[in-house]
Amino acid sequence: MARFTLHDLAATVDTRAASGGDSSYTRKLLDKGAEHCAKKFGEEAVELVIATVENDRTHLIAEAADVLFHMLVLLKSRGVKLEEVEAALGQRTSMSGLEEKASRKHN
Repeated sequence: MARFTLHDLAATVDTRAASGGDSSYTRKLLDKGAEHCAKKFGEEAVELVIATVENDRTHLIAEAADVLFHMLVLLKSRGVKLEEVEAALGQRTSMSGLEEKASRKHN
């Protein structure tokens, strides 16, 4: 089985965003606007935290998948591409995480 990547998921989000709202959960989320997508992402993030605290590996994996999906839908709702996020991450790798975090406080 081929490895499924975040790029595959982003392509699926793009395809479903272009489809009709009656048959696509992604399209329904986007039709409700960025604020709704942000709220949904937050709900999924909280569920991920709960699964982590409960030390439920299966639930943790499922919730992590939900978080990644909802993050991509949220980005789509604001016209941000995964490649832009990857570029920001790439820029951060030129320094340690502690240095990068400290540099954000001054910006």
